[in-house]
Amino acid sequence: MTQSPLPTYFLSHGGGPWPWLDGDIRRAYDGLEQSLKAIPDAIGRLPQAILMVTGHWEEAQFTASAGATPGMIYDYGGFPEHTYRIRYSAPGDPRLAARAVALLRAVGLGADTDDARGFDHGTFSVMQVVRPEADVPVVQVSVRRDMDPAAHLLAGRALSPLRNEGVLIVGSGLSYHNLRLWGKAAAEPSAAFDAWLQEVLVNKVSTAREAALVNWTQAPSARIAHPREDHLLPLMVAVGAASNDAGTCVYHQDDFMGSITTSSFRFG
Repeated sequence: MTQSPLPTYFLSHGGGPWPWLDGDIRRAYDGLEQSLKAIPDAIGRLPQAILMVTGHWEEAQFTASAGATPGMIYDYGGFPEHTYRIRYSAPGDPRLAARAVALLRAVGLGADTDDARGFDHGTFSVMQVVRPEADVPVVQVSVRRDMDPAAHLLAGRALSPLRNEGVLIVGSGLSYHNLRLWGKAAAEPSAAFDAWLQEVLVNKVSTAREAALVNWTQAPSARIAHPREDHLLPLMVAVGAASNDAGTCVYHQDDFMGSITTSSFRFG
């Protein structure tokens, strides 16, 4: 029996190693944590593998992690000592990495593999909650350093066949990512940009949705919400892979860290 294609996701992954923290800072992630825990039931079956497009990896061309046993990249600072010894021990999938690169090259996009790349916190922070058993292979894909939204949408369209092969495509970033504007000053711009995302991602599909994302800098507070779009580009890949599938907001919080609006979305 042929199974329906898996959905795609754009997840706001939060800060650093938050699943391994305790106290008030961990409680700030209660809403995000519950949304991540809900993903397996929402999918309805265990994926064969996960393709994670992470905003914490930039390369000149799209690059897929191809190691069979990925290490860890502790790409954060100022956290407790134990968070620099944590492990997310899921295997890699060299065959999937090669398949992703072939699909990207087939549409004229430069792509390569990296055998040494380990899991960064854009990957292991969400996966620790989504699949703590760490038994599903994970392949990371970089964003492209030129930050071209159209190229990332095209990459998503190229990777879309993987959805029919049991691969869950996830874009891991943040709907608001301005580390220099935090707290109450971020309340209005984060809410304004999030409202635009809701309109575009939930109420538009296909070419209209992609056209809006290509021109995302015209959105309200766009460059305040994303001075650099590294954490927004994974969304472009998830949307490109979604084709005509409708979007749904699966996590929304207007008081993250007290005042910031953040969201995650599912397509399909």
